[in-house]
Amino acid sequence: MADYRISNISLDDSTILWRNADVEQERRVAIFDLIEENTFKPVRSAERGAHGPYHLALSVRDDRLALDVTTERGDELETILLGLARFRRPIRDYFAICDSYYQAIRKATPAEIETIDMARRGVHNRAAELLVERLEGKVETDFATARRLFTLICVLHIRG
Repeated sequence: MADYRISNISLDDSTILWRNADVEQERRVAIFDLIEENTFKPVRSAERGAHGPYHLALSVRDDRLALDVTTERGDELETILLGLARFRRPIRDYFAICDSYYQAIRKATPAEIETIDMARRGVHNRAAELLVERLEGKVETDFATARRLFTLICVLHIRG
């Protein structure tokens, strides 16, 4: 029976030079939520008979996002590469709005925090839509999974 989902995810920590407590918490929550509920069907692997669940390792290689997909036993299935050029602005915008949000939760009014949080969700949603579009034909996924994956892509881009 097919089980098209991610059961384990890892990030290439060698590309992450620095992260603060807020970012670390977002990473933990994104991974926890992703493992709890996701839809992830690597098209080529599924066509060759791999029906999940999958382990996924995210890294950045030569300015491309690499999604290394393996079976739970560690058998390599495929590596999906996505150019990161179209993600540069959404990542930059997401970092900027997150900085504003983290500062606001420490000293702003509830109304100000809510306004910034709405803007943060908007940036995040547009980036998730872009990720779904870029994965088309490579991975079938849902919006919630794409949102969590985008969070993890951002973590890979933290340079301190």
